[in-house]
Parts: sequence; structure tokens; C-alpha cells
Amino acid sequence: MQKIKLSKDDIYKGNLILVNSKNLLKSDSNIETLEPFSLEFKDILLNKEANEQLHKALKFIKSENKIVPVSGYRSLNEQTELFNSSIKENGEEFTYRYVALPNASEHQTGLAIDLGLNLPEIDFIRPSFPHEGITEEFRHIAPDFGFIERYQKIKQNITLIDAEEWHFRYVTYPHSKIITERGLCLEEYIELLKHESLKYEDYEITYIKYQEGLEIDSENIISISGNNQDGFIITKKIN
Repeated sequence: MQKIKLSKDDIYKGNLILVNSKNLLKSDSNIETLEPFSLEFKDILLNKEANEQLHKALKFIKSENKIVPVSGYRSLNEQTELFNSSIKENGEEFTYRYVALPNASEHQTGLAIDLGLNLPEIDFIRPSFPHEGITEEFRHIAPDFGFIERYQKIKQNITLIDAEEWHFRYVTYPHSKIITERGLCLEEYIELLKHESLKYEDYEITYIKYQEGLEIDSENIISISGNNQDGFIITKKIN
């Protein structure tokens, strides 16, 4: 049986890496997968797989441009400039509530997207994405396409970010469904997997802590992601 060898650097790569103020981004490998959201929004970049799933989700609810992308991938320089300019324009209290520190932002992974209603004027930092109408439809079906609403008020004491109804993070299916159905935030999910393996539909999800020379069997594996901390999340298809 073929073996997959994992290195320490691989801990910091993948669709399930946890990025926050306590787990800073250590690798920019995901930027190799970036592509423009569309020809119309060619300056907004997103991970290719995430972009494909996002378009499927928007098509499913027949958004027809009622929902538009506002902010996707940001480089370290862009995140630094945004943070510093927000401090000047909005003050520290607002900025620390809604703008992540450089290297603590999911936008630097290419796996996060801010969406907003297609209005004549759109707030770049806090776009309108209400809990009603077409935006609520998207919020409801997003987990079926691998996305979670990343920052919710009820989890603010854990994420340390205020509620952001417009910010969605691609974590892939079935992780998105498990997180949503269990009412977890990504921080809680990453920690949960360290203590128990999960089964969902025909998927099995396990955590393996990194050790030097780590090799795993490739049988039935559909994805391997680092957690940006100390190990890997292995997703397998089971019969």
C-alpha cells in the first residue's frame, strides 16, 4: 500500500488550517491556487476549489448578481495597510473588533470571502449581508458547498472577532456540515478532533499529531490538511 509522507511544513497548509490571533499564518502556499472570482471581479482572488464551490452555491440559489464578492485574498502588505488605515479612520476599538491583525487574517489564506448585497454603495469592511432574503438563503445552503459563517456573536469569546455576517470560510465538505450542525466555530472543531474521531455520512475524520518521519496509508484518503498547530486532519471515504 502506498504511503504518504508528511513534513512539519505541511502542518501549516490545507483547507482546514486555523488562522487567528493565537495561530498566526506561517505559510503562503495556498496562494498558488488563487484565481479571479470572475471576469467582472478579476481583482478579487480566491482559492480555485473554493471559488468553484462558491459559484455553484450562488447558482443554486439563483443569486443572479444580487450577491457580490467584496473582499477575497489579501497579501500580508494589504492586510497590514487595511489594519493601519482602519486604526486611523475608525479607531482602535472598531478595528480590533472587525479587522484581523496581519498574519491573523483568514483572508491571507485565499480561503475566506466577504460577500455583500449588490447595493449602490458597499462598505468594504462591513458589507450588508442580512439574515433575510437572498443572503439568508445563501447562509442556509453554504455548508452544503463547503463554507461556514466563520464569526458569530455567540462564539465571540472564542474567536475574539465580533460577529461578521458577511465573512465565509471554505473548509470543505463534510467539515462545513459538521461544524454547522453541531453549532461549533472552527476553533472548537479543531480542538474536538484532537479528542475524538468523527463519522459523517460515508466520511471518517481523524486527527494525527505530527512526529518526525510521519507516514500514513493512502487508502481511501480524500484529503489531508494541517491544522496550523501541531498535526493533521485526515478525511477518508468509507464504505
